[in-house]
Amino acid sequence: MLTSLKPLNDKVVVERIEEEPQTASGIYLGHAVPEVSQWGIVKAVGQGRYTVNGHLIPLTVQVGDTVFMAKYAGTEGEDDLIVIKEDEILGYIREG
Repeated sequence: MLTSLKPLNDKVVVERIEEEPQTASGIYLGHAVPEVSQWGIVKAVGQGRYTVNGHLIPLTVQVGDTVFMAKYAGTEGEDDLIVIKEDEILGYIREG
């Protein structure tokens, strides 16, 4: 069960935010092949990564952050969850 997965080191569990296939003018495309969403919500984070000197560098993203990921980043799981390395996250939005 991936929802209870605790990622190790610099890994992050992200739930993809699925987007409706839609044109720029707002027309829904129906049964078009959907693009892989690059947006997601962080569900779990690892403790961070270690330097060569053994110092722990904590992750930048936190549970609940909305992230923008590399297009084919990570390893797919179930229920639109993926496990990615933090360096595959291109940016994030933190509410509050």
